Amino acid sequence: MYLKRLGAMALAAAVALVAMASFAAVAPAKEPAPGYSQFAGCPSPEENSNILACIRTVIDGGNFKMGNKNTPLSKPMNLVGGITTLPDGTEIIVANSKGGISHVKQLVPGGVIGLTGLDWLVNFLGIEALQLFAEVELMGSPKAIPGGNLQLPIRVHLVNSALGNKCYVGSPTSPIVLNLTTETTSPPLPNKPITGSPGEPFFNEATGIFHINNGKYVDNSFAAPGANGCTLTLFGFIPISINGLVNSQSGLPAPAGTNETQQNFDIELTAQSTVYP
Repeated sequence: MYLKRLGAMALAAAVALVAMASFAAVAPAKEPAPGYSQFAGCPSPEENSNILACIRTVIDGGNFKMGNKNTPLSKPMNLVGGITTLPDGTEIIVANSKGGISHVKQLVPGGVIGLTGLDWLVNFLGIEALQLFAEVELMGSPKAIPGGNLQLPIRVHLVNSALGNKCYVGSPTSPIVLNLTTETTSPPLPNKPITGSPGEPFFNEATGIFHINNGKYVDNSFAAPGANGCTLTLFGFIPISINGLVNSQSGLPAPAGTNETQQNFDIELTAQSTVYP
């Protein structure tokens, strides 16, 4: 049960889908033993002697809905690091210079025109240049909460050159706070309860790796703030804030009970001494 709970915590960190603030390189990364290269981002004992387990998590499907925009998680995202405990008992994930979360941009249906409603942009940028991507960034460390669930403060980076490079939903001071669970949610209306799955655990004695496959984390009780930093630059030099357009087209800010995320995951866990014998 302890390893399953650690695996669940690791998945949630990966939703973030993100540039993870809790990941910090403090020393050059050591090479794992042959056959354990997938754990290269887990700190070695020389880097951090307080690692409870090395972990690799893959998010390989699901969705992330804010307001009226629903983005499929169509590209796998990886999290590699080590699980450690703070003095107050909080469990977090840390990594060396080879670890962290992969920077994955998920394609947003409807593109920039769907986000802003400015259909005339196609005359200036062309269809391909109007593709919109979403990349999740963590605004703090993942925290374990009662019941084996996780709390994650994040923001979503809306990536397209037409929006500038600082177009976000959420911020360090006003993040989207996910409370992820493998159990059944109790969301505010109009959302209805949805149920996750703890996955299928098994231990590979030959490799010493504990696996959790085909799990699912869910949350449909979180709120999403309005957009910030979205700027359309006309003729290359006239910046115009379009936060209002993004909000009106996307249904933001979106109160709790109108948003949803479901994330499929596979997890590998093993001892630090197995990776670095």
